[in-house]
Amino acid sequence: MIYNIYCLYYVIKAKTRKHKKILAFAFFLGLAVSSFAQTSNGGTIFQTIKMEEAKSQAAKEDKLIFVDIYTTWCGPCKTMSEKIFPQKEVGDYFNSNFINVKFDAERGEGIQVAKNYNVTAYPTFLILDKEGKEVGRVVGAKTPAEVFIKDVEKVREIKK
Repeated sequence: MIYNIYCLYYVIKAKTRKHKKILAFAFFLGLAVSSFAQTSNGGTIFQTIKMEEAKSQAAKEDKLIFVDIYTTWCGPCKTMSEKIFPQKEVGDYFNSNFINVKFDAERGEGIQVAKNYNVTAYPTFLILDKEGKEVGRVVGAKTPAEVFIKDVEKVREIKK
């Protein structure tokens, strides 16, 4: 934050156009880095990758795949995204045990993913093995976080 204030000050004080451009770039780079740092507060990290990439990564890391299938209009989906997944304890559990991905069931690859796994309610949380075979699922929002983790852990234990 202090870095950004210094950069902004020097952008304003810069005398040449070239100097202003360089300092402005540094300012916006600092903003981007600081905003990323603020969002990675220990919560669940969802990777923006395709399903095939998730399978490949799961095989390399010997992990299961956790898939959040949601829609933009779904209230319980928003609750999970805003209140449960950002929690540190949830992030600690999911980030260490899964390759985490999420798909909008009404857009892009999410349409096919929802169809392939016969998802009819939102949110649906799939636990998949490294080949993409379903190990189990949890349907609906779960609060508090401890209940959600226990429900997912029950499904994960089936695989072991």
